[in-house]
Amino acid sequence: KAFLHHTVHLSCYFPNSQKIDVKNLIIFWQKDTNKVVHEVYYGQEKRENLSPEYINRTKVDMGKWTLQLLNAGVEDEGRYQCIIMQKKPERSTQIIHQSECSLHIIANYSQPKIEELQSGELKPNGYLNLSCSSSGGYPEPMEMTWLISHENKTHSSTAPMDVSQDAVTKLYNVTSKLNIPVPTESRTNISCLLRLREQLGSLVSVPLGI
Repeated sequence: KAFLHHTVHLSCYFPNSQKIDVKNLIIFWQKDTNKVVHEVYYGQEKRENLSPEYINRTKVDMGKWTLQLLNAGVEDEGRYQCIIMQKKPERSTQIIHQSECSLHIIANYSQPKIEELQSGELKPNGYLNLSCSSSGGYPEPMEMTWLISHENKTHSSTAPMDVSQDAVTKLYNVTSKLNIPVPTESRTNISCLLRLREQLGSLVSVPLGI
């Protein structure tokens, strides 16, 4: 997992127990089996085969057998393979090591914010119209829940979530609406909770006091 616009470290996990010289190896990282991300050809970095979107976005640390991918974006999500081939006298080259990892991008959602949709004073027999929104996150969240607290009791209500994805950034914006009778008890607090995926936890709004 890596945060949006941060640097990702993709390791080959190559022990190199035989202490093979890099000049006898071809090392390359590829994405989804068809895009070359970085190539080191017998000790020299080779650019001819690189996929255009990775040019000038990678750095290699041969001491750690690790590739740095700069400024990670949502489109960089996927499976990466590191393949190491050795020059052999009896045949041209042989694969001596292969490893694979999956990259997931995370972007932080803004703190959910509640807005009142109706104008004017609340009437005791009227309805309370609220919306809760959060923006600029990734991946798509799981759900949005409304929490309505009165005295020591809280009940939750899961309302449908309107999810939109920005065509350029691929980040998500979410909104949920709540329509309930105006609470007639004394102080009632209403909050909304956004549950995220990938064990990222939850975000909660500042409560609205009615």
